[in-house]
Amino acid sequence: MTKQNIYILGIESSCDDTSASVIHNGTVLSNVVASQSIHEAYGGVVPELASRAHQQNIVPVVHQALKKANITKAQLSAIAFTRGPGLMGSLLVGTSFAKSLAYGLNIPLIDVNHMQAHILAHFIEEDDFKKPPFPFLAMTISGGHTQIVKVDNYFKMTVIGETIDDAVGEAYDKSGKILGLGYPAGPEIDKRAQLGNPKAFKFTKPRVDGLNFSFSGLKTAILYFIQKQTKANPNFITEHLNDICASIQYTIIGILMDKLKKAVKETGITHIAIGGGVSANSGIRKALKDGEQKFGWTTYVPKFEYTTDNAAMIAIVGYLKFLEGDFAAQDVMASARLKI
Repeated sequence: MTKQNIYILGIESSCDDTSASVIHNGTVLSNVVASQSIHEAYGGVVPELASRAHQQNIVPVVHQALKKANITKAQLSAIAFTRGPGLMGSLLVGTSFAKSLAYGLNIPLIDVNHMQAHILAHFIEEDDFKKPPFPFLAMTISGGHTQIVKVDNYFKMTVIGETIDDAVGEAYDKSGKILGLGYPAGPEIDKRAQLGNPKAFKFTKPRVDGLNFSFSGLKTAILYFIQKQTKANPNFITEHLNDICASIQYTIIGILMDKLKKAVKETGITHIAIGGGVSANSGIRKALKDGEQKFGWTTYVPKFEYTTDNAAMIAIVGYLKFLEGDFAAQDVMASARLKI
């Protein structure tokens, strides 16, 4: 098989989105995502419900990905899947399906680290897609993770900072719950933040050594602030919602940017890439772009469809591993706490 004819099917099932993608020589032919709205009623992802929904969605999603890519199963070169980290029940669905399909087609199986995939999504082949040069710093921010990673090459990555409690996405969602917003709250807070005054209310940034993050204390501070204000004025949230959202977002972005500036200073690396679902946030994107002017950084921001959980990022890692001949055995196991 020549390099010019490599088709990788990527499967992503780490949380509550079932996704399948076909990549041909690094170029996305399809990227199908089935989201699970059932969790909105619970204000968060319910693991058991998520794994059941994956079982229902995975066959039609893979079928649709192949159909959109206009190829047959027989043309596939390998199957790449998310091994972890993530919810164990959700991971097992994707892992089992990928192993079975690869075995049935007698083609290689490729295991992918979900967090590495968020970073390597920057290497999807697209005409207007600027790729970061090695080494670069990657800030991966999502509902379950907040990390700063030093990336020396495709497969040599070192976590130099991470959250010691809540992830940044949790900080958004828990703040939203306090304010009575729906789930997920991040997009709503982002939208309202653009209409409010970011300096209307001041929240103290947690003090954490090194390049690590903490968002648990901020969540508690927001809770006590809202409780105090609503006791004095029951309509406080309604009257000041945009300003509250703007102030929360301003504080969160400040925490992220402070650590990023410190990481650049310590490493001397000025190429910055972001990934993960929270990187779709307009305020964070703007702050990162502003860093180019203020600090001389070069920033790399992925397209929206490659920020949230999706299989195109799994497939591109599969493609890069395929070129290296880095395949998994059939006894490979899902790992909920898989590390970079």
